[in-house]
Amino acid sequence: MRIRPILFNTDMVRAILDGRKTTTRRALKYPFEVHPNGFITKPKGHDRLCPYEPPYQQGDILYVRETYRPLSDHPNAGFDYAANWSPKYFKNSKDPRSCNKGKWKPSIHMPKRAARIWLKVIDVRVERLQDIKNVYNEGIHFCNCPAGYTWKDTTNMHNCYTDPVGAMKALWNSTIPKGQQDLYSWAANPWVWVIEFERCEKPEAAGEEEWPWQY
Repeated sequence: MRIRPILFNTDMVRAILDGRKTTTRRALKYPFEVHPNGFITKPKGHDRLCPYEPPYQQGDILYVRETYRPLSDHPNAGFDYAANWSPKYFKNSKDPRSCNKGKWKPSIHMPKRAARIWLKVIDVRVERLQDIKNVYNEGIHFCNCPAGYTWKDTTNMHNCYTDPVGAMKALWNSTIPKGQQDLYSWAANPWVWVIEFERCEKPEAAGEEEWPWQY
């Protein structure tokens, strides 16, 4: 069993907490080759046919890195999480109802000590993005405000779609950095790792970083 971090944006953290998201897809990064027998290789140094290992494997335990902030400088003070706030309020770090007036910390900087969501990988496979069979496992759901499909808690006409696949397409494209759309957008139909998971408790073997750590 390996213990690894995994990044999710705030909308996807909310979907996991709500029980709507049990699958994530991550694009295979070029260069790589998918061979007729299904074997995938990625060049490494002078060797062109090295196995392309998935970022996670069945049985791995993942701790979710999400946007957060420490409640104070004291090591036992705890943490505040952006996903606990509605989109209207979490962006305003000086909202009087906030238990901390500090700035939000990017998810990539979250220490393991602050993680509150733990996941167990139950399956990993490779497929083309548009071969997705069940977009609901990615957090897509129907919302009545206004009526339509979305990946958010609530929606408006800018992120509301008449069919679930349309919402999935928009969700995926919202994660693609500028300049990489030709390779990894929905229209490009990239190869992706399909990672299925379930919620679990923090394992005793996880341990914690020693205090203090760099914020």
